[in-house]
Amino acid sequence: MTRTHRIGQIVPSSNTTMETEIPAMLRAREAVLPERFTFHSSRMRMHRVVKEELEAMNREGLRCAAELADARVDVMSTACLVAIMAMGLGHHRTVERELAEVARANHCAAPVMTSAGALVEGLKALGARRIALMAPYTRPLTELVVAYIEHEGIEVIDWRCFEIADNLEVGRRDPMRLVEDVRSLKTAGADVVVASACVQMPSLPAIRPIEEMLGIPTVSTAVCTVYGMLTRLGLIPAVPGAGALLAEGGSIPR
Repeated sequence: MTRTHRIGQIVPSSNTTMETEIPAMLRAREAVLPERFTFHSSRMRMHRVVKEELEAMNREGLRCAAELADARVDVMSTACLVAIMAMGLGHHRTVERELAEVARANHCAAPVMTSAGALVEGLKALGARRIALMAPYTRPLTELVVAYIEHEGIEVIDWRCFEIADNLEVGRRDPMRLVEDVRSLKTAGADVVVASACVQMPSLPAIRPIEEMLGIPTVSTAVCTVYGMLTRLGLIPAVPGAGALLAEGGSIPR
């Protein structure tokens, strides 16, 4: 009998992309592999991607973990990278531990992860030592993201930020613009390109075109989050059309 896995996400209230791209990837996987998925979210209030709102939003995370625990999800992940990376180097480990404690207290044994930790994990899974990235954030927040990734042992050789503070505006951005945006990045010598370091900035349709244009493995934080979810569920981390990280050694079309 095919098992259905419950995917739990702790989502900023203004985020619309993670509840679009995560299901899109896992539905594509369902077309070629037997496992099935349902999707469950709890929301934290946030409108503008500024440090004050991110700090306030983070305080709601424990409530969200308890709510998802009530649904007995099979894996639980936060869905805001910068909210964690802006709080200090290595902070995703603290958040994952605190959320897991709440889940366990509410009788849910699901593995707990963060999109921030997932990006680092996905890059390391590809053996990345040097990367180039794009993000929608303001320059100060993007600099925190770059410092965070470099603290994890991965050099950021070039980056671009789009200075968008309104989170809804981030979600409305045409993902295919990234194919042109990436041309301004210095990617020579990069092991991996991060097309979107933000889970709210849409990027899924651009992953393969960028890979094909540059000849460099390309990911997004959303792609890395799916990789983390699948590995924690003990499933093959493979999704058609989602790039090198989810190509499972070439057995699934990129």
